Amino acid sequence: MKKTNAMRILDRNKVNYEVRIYDISDDKIDGMSVADKVGVAYGEVFKTLVTQGKKGHYVFVIEVNQKLDLKKAAETVGEKKIEMLSQRDLKQLTGYIHGGCSPVGMKKLFPTVINTDAENLKQISVSAGTLGMQVVLNPLDLAKVTGAKFADITFVED
Repeated sequence: MKKTNAMRILDRNKVNYEVRIYDISDDKIDGMSVADKVGVAYGEVFKTLVTQGKKGHYVFVIEVNQKLDLKKAAETVGEKKIEMLSQRDLKQLTGYIHGGCSPVGMKKLFPTVINTDAENLKQISVSAGTLGMQVVLNPLDLAKVTGAKFADITFVED
């Protein structure tokens, strides 16, 4: 298995993690499908969302079965308003593609917020930086490596 940039950064920071590989041949790369494929509960698999505001770009890490509350998220980073970054701009800004965007190892370290529910979990799963691969790690380690803070930034999808 070839290590991703995210994994090399975790190694460099001496973070323990487990790699989970999943099949992408069916093109089901949405968060809940990934959770089913890697055998992790929806509340423990987190997606990485990149946004933009007037002051800059921000990364939010939330459970796959929840939605980002843009108003709460904006308040958390000191913006009046933020919006989702378009998919076409994602690779140029972060170095990652949609479905393979990791909060670790972007081209630049952006202000990052992890949903507060993760703070009390022993482990969460996030993209390893490529389609078909997740890393399972302690959320406190993820916060340390990314400089993230924890905040309530979601609402549950129906």
